[in-house]
Formats: sequence, structure tokens, C-alpha cells
Amino acid sequence: MSELAAKRGAVLAAKKALFLVFRIGNERFALKATEVAEVLPRLALKPIAQAPLWVAGIFAHRGALVPVIDLSALTFGTSAQARTSTRLVLVNYQPQPWSEARWLGLILEQATDTLRCDPAEFQPYGLDNQQAPYLGPVREDAQGLMQWIGVADLLTAPVRALLFSAELSL
Repeated sequence: MSELAAKRGAVLAAKKALFLVFRIGNERFALKATEVAEVLPRLALKPIAQAPLWVAGIFAHRGALVPVIDLSALTFGTSAQARTSTRLVLVNYQPQPWSEARWLGLILEQATDTLRCDPAEFQPYGLDNQQAPYLGPVREDAQGLMQWIGVADLLTAPVRALLFSAELSL
């Protein structure tokens, strides 16, 4: 392989990003792997009183209390199915670039696959869904459409105030 071809290959590889692929019902979604801190099996959670139904609860992990949301319940109003492939995924939640990153747990169905692709392959889908700002651009492949979930946009200010300390409720 020539030096030029090797450099070209390195540039193409640098443009690609790794995504964790999961499903909500029959629909495919993706999280950028750099936002994922850890993938755990589904664990028992302590419920949070008066929280929205999609707030699944909290659990203790490595000395920290971690709030958990059920992404299926948040997105479509139906709790995630308890499957062997249902995972509790810890993400680095940082709503603003200057705010402190915190762990947030997400209950995700069929979170067992990854995808490496150029993030530019995800395109806007033309709908300004203000009720679900975390639903990002979509990518089409042989299996249909896949939508990118924006971790930073998952929680509204009131829910951040409920789940995290006052310093995060911007």
C-alpha cells in the first residue's frame, strides 16, 4: 500500500464515529459511543416519588447515585420490555458545554449492536419536534431508518432539577 493510500485511509477512518444501536419497539436508534460511559445489565432501581412515569428510578454505582430514565417510555409512552438484550446504559450527561458532566442511566431495548459510520450520514428529517428535542437526524441503510439520540437534549430543566442537584438545573 502506498503512503498516499494509507493517509487517505486514515482520513476516512478519522471521519467515522462509533454508535451504540438499540431499538424502541421496531424502530432503530443510535447513541454516539463517546457519550456512553458503561453498558450494564438491567438492574433493580429505587423509584423516585412524584417523578414522571418515564423516570425509572435511581441506583448506586461506584459511590454515586445515578438517575435512570426509560427511553421507550419517554419517547413513545410505553415502558421498555424486559428482554435479555435490555440494558442499562450509563451516559455522560452534560446539558451545556460549561456544565459538569454527570452519569445518567438509560434503559434501552436490544442494545447489543454497534455501527461505525460518518456522522454526516445522519440527515435532518425535516420535522421540528419541540416536544422531543433529543430526537436528532436520521440515517438510511438496508434495514430502514435509524435516528440519532442527542444525550444533551434528553432532559428538560424541571426534570434536571428533579434528578440532579440545583447546580445542573440551568
